[in-house]
Amino acid sequence: MSKVVCFGEIMMRLNPEGYQRFVQAGRFEASYAGGEANVSVSLVNYGNEASFVTKLPAPIATLFALCHF
Repeated sequence: MSKVVCFGEIMMRLNPEGYQRFVQAGRFEASYAGGEANVSVSLVNYGNEASFVTKLPAPIATLFALCHF
């Protein structure tokens, strides 16, 4: 089977614990969504080879690079 490359955006939702407001919370649970990302994950779960490509804004990309490398 051929490799599939999905292009799109991924959304991260931060959920505060309990019923706290965002500014009151000290901890958050992160969940991710996005149609293209869901397709890519589903293809991999079915045994296909798939990748996901997106673009991050410069400040976020810089922060990610500093934290993970």
